[in-house]
Amino acid sequence: MTKRIIIGLFTGLAMLIQSDLSAGTKLEKATFAGGCFWCTQYSFDKVKGVVSTTVGYTGGHKENPTYEEVSRGSTGHAEAIEILYDPSVVSYSELIDIFWRNVDPTTTNRQFFDSGTQYRTAIFYYTEEQKRLAKTSKEKLQKSGRYNKPIVTEITKASKFYKAEEYHQKYYKKNASKYESYKNNSGREQFLKKIWGDLRLTKNPDNAGKEFKKPSREELKKRLTPIQYKVTQEEGTEQAFDNEYWDNKRDGIYVDIVSGEPIFSSIDKYDSGTGWPSFKKPLEPKNIMEKEGGKLFMKRVEVRSKQADSHLGHVFPDGPAPIGLRYCINSAALRFIPKENLEKEGYAEYLKLFKK
Repeated sequence: MTKRIIIGLFTGLAMLIQSDLSAGTKLEKATFAGGCFWCTQYSFDKVKGVVSTTVGYTGGHKENPTYEEVSRGSTGHAEAIEILYDPSVVSYSELIDIFWRNVDPTTTNRQFFDSGTQYRTAIFYYTEEQKRLAKTSKEKLQKSGRYNKPIVTEITKASKFYKAEEYHQKYYKKNASKYESYKNNSGREQFLKKIWGDLRLTKNPDNAGKEFKKPSREELKKRLTPIQYKVTQEEGTEQAFDNEYWDNKRDGIYVDIVSGEPIFSSIDKYDSGTGWPSFKKPLEPKNIMEKEGGKLFMKRVEVRSKQADSHLGHVFPDGPAPIGLRYCINSAALRFIPKENLEKEGYAEYLKLFKK
């Protein structure tokens, strides 16, 4: 009986503490329509200060619409994302900036190869202050000259938001290969790179939730060691068995030395006997690019980071089962973050990898 009372007291205390914490955290809501909601959710899930995201339908007249109904374009709803965020960490204006950097705001009822009213771009405001900030941001972007066509994104009062079917939530995680194929073939990534260049979102804790702009070569020469610069910017290769991480056995993740993009995990690291860090697969496939190159009879697939475009190493088809790949990576292109530092450095989402 005493044991039950003690457990009850502890449970009650925990609930009370949680309640106090929740009461002290004043979260706010933002809703955007940016075409395919899989891509929109992917963009905002990376932002520090965003507590949760939900994909769904809004702006139309049909109650409780299904994906099939919205896809037919007869409901008036747009594919959208509802965001809960902590304004003390990321502002509404910053969220709008991230929104602009992930859509084509100059097309009406269309985003890349998806067409129809359900793929229109829109900012749905909840307060007059959100409305003011959205209009100001839109006017500023129009005057910037970044686009040679009018910005047609609508700014309208938020209406009821209907959560999409569960299989659409975090689709980019549940069906990573299909998502990547869709995104790459849609033309979205190519368009955004053309318009914004190297301005990308990053997981670098010093720049989380903001745009990442790759430093100039002069800046990188000052910031990187000679071997780090040679490897990442000049496609060099460090010495085997004489580099920082080839024999590292600690738990943690490896990020791009320039941008902080999560690239590999110690869980997938193995001893290939080559003297370089070797991995069975990437931690975040979306953060790397693979490029075939080399001369005749010496074809190799180069591995580069997505945001910083750093040369990382190469991938070979002689890895362990079941995938059979070996990502042979230069230590100089990476920074290792041990599991005990993940939360402190802004990578708390990866702690779950190391929970037994």
